[in-house]
Amino acid sequence: MAKKTGVIATVVFAVALAGTIGYSVLERSQFQQLIRQETQTQTLKGFVSVDVEPFLKDARVQKILADHHLRIEIARMGSRDMATKVQAAPDGPQFFLPAGVLAARMITEAAKQLNLPTTTYSPFYSPLVIASWEPVAQILANNGAAIKAGDRVYDLHLAKITEFMLQKKRWKDLPGHESYDVSRSILIATTDPRTSNSGALYLALTSHALNGYEVVTDRETARRLAGQIAELFKRQGYQENYVNTVFEDYLSIGMGKVPLVFLYEYQIVAHAMANRPIPADAVLLYPKPTLFSKEVFVALNDAAKALGELLSTHPELQKIAVEYGFRGTDSALFKEAVGRAGFSVKERVVDVVDPPSGEIMAEMIEVVAAAMK
Repeated sequence: MAKKTGVIATVVFAVALAGTIGYSVLERSQFQQLIRQETQTQTLKGFVSVDVEPFLKDARVQKILADHHLRIEIARMGSRDMATKVQAAPDGPQFFLPAGVLAARMITEAAKQLNLPTTTYSPFYSPLVIASWEPVAQILANNGAAIKAGDRVYDLHLAKITEFMLQKKRWKDLPGHESYDVSRSILIATTDPRTSNSGALYLALTSHALNGYEVVTDRETARRLAGQIAELFKRQGYQENYVNTVFEDYLSIGMGKVPLVFLYEYQIVAHAMANRPIPADAVLLYPKPTLFSKEVFVALNDAAKALGELLSTHPELQKIAVEYGFRGTDSALFKEAVGRAGFSVKERVVDVVDPPSGEIMAEMIEVVAAAMK
């Protein structure tokens, strides 16, 4: 009987031991799987604006993302077209990085229609400015449309210069025009508002100036003001679809063709930061108020949220973004970096407004598009 009991005890011990070993092996396997998940690089696919594409392709940015186990595959696309690419997983992109809150709203609304949760981040931004030339800025200052605000920097009275344009004034009509003695019409060169985000933002900003410096909120006012502003677009003649082309004309052809051009501040700042030449008489006019073009990161899953958080908070990524002309959380860092590059900007741009709602903007763009046919 004792022998039989010993056999039973041995069997029980063996089963228990096997169970313990099995549990340990299972536990170790699960632990190793968790470790692999934590260290495995995740590939995220997304659509981005032309503004941020060079920054995201920078080898230093890619290295920082890799150090955080992230890899990105990006395709460039017009910001206002991105909403058409919103799809559910696994075929849809995991993130978008458009220029401007209007495009971001379109993306989040499209995702909402598909019951896709979104999280947004604003890692960096750029004010809208008007690039010009010292002789032109001086004429505007002499006629109450601009005020010198620093070295190579002016504040622009947008309602005043818009009044000149709507009255079809020419440069030679303004007192003190001798330094820019030409008969061409006073106009601000823009991109095509029907296809370009910057052109649409010019429409938004000018409507605000013509509306007594109030955001347009009703359809009747939107259509009336858009009808007036449409003339300013039409009189420009051919318009580019991309703001980079307009900027290249500003630098290469100069004051004769482009006395005033509506740009993102980051364009001329990035040019200076890359040690590329900027004419000595080039200046920036900051509309009062102006708009910020925010680069809005829209995440559609948790991995993308990690990327959005990283872009928004990582100190080195923020410094690299400055090299591409963008402003982040540290205004002093931005101004100091630009100063080292031999250019001047406003350190703090505080007189800023929001664009009208997406519905009102769509209404105004529709009016302009019909007038430009």
